[in-house]
Amino acid sequence: MSALRQAEAPRPDTPIARLEDRPIARPSLHDEVSARLRDLIVEGHLPAGERIAELEVARALGISRTPLREALKVLASEGLVELLPGRGAVVKVLTPRDAQDMLSLTGLLEGQAGRLAAVHASDAEIAAILAMHRRMREHYERRERPEYFALNQQVHDAIVGAAHSPTLSMLHGMLRMRMRRIRYIGNHHPQNWAAAMAEHEAFVAALAVRDGERLAVLLQEHMANSWPRVSSAVPTPADGV
Repeated sequence: MSALRQAEAPRPDTPIARLEDRPIARPSLHDEVSARLRDLIVEGHLPAGERIAELEVARALGISRTPLREALKVLASEGLVELLPGRGAVVKVLTPRDAQDMLSLTGLLEGQAGRLAAVHASDAEIAAILAMHRRMREHYERRERPEYFALNQQVHDAIVGAAHSPTLSMLHGMLRMRMRRIRYIGNHHPQNWAAAMAEHEAFVAALAVRDGERLAVLLQEHMANSWPRVSSAVPTPADGV
């Protein structure tokens, strides 16, 4: 390997080196690049404020910089990165006010989704949500956090989808993408994780009996309770991020 190629190769002890584990299949290149980087950001391997080294990422994935830049545009539209003149792509820093506002709005949207889902969801949709919840609980019991988190998000999305309101789903999706990182990190502490799991048990029980008002209240409370759990993952201005 030439000196230039050696210099460009990702160091084995960096988050970018994780990308080498799974080479990308060309037919799904654009989506796959976005998904890989999204996971690194959400799971905290690429921290807020860190610049994403395009050349290093491209080499780790075995791709050119063109699809990488397209993927970064997708992540920017999701609020996970910022594209800054002279710096390139930087993992977006959320302020406490940003996070609190988004949690509050997400709670309002999910509360309304709960009311609508209790009325409009089919029996099959509710059964599918309950099955997802059971699988999520199994991952919780095995302390498999990435798998738990993925199903956690699917449960919330499925309740919103069961409301059968395209506008509500669109608005919820925009907020959810921006909140994924801090919500994932917010369950690091075992007590936080246990509390979140108990809240899920309560609101899926309300869904099972189509108690829309109780479901709405519990979903809003779940989001309100999320702030104390995630606040440690949100940098304050004093942190200098």
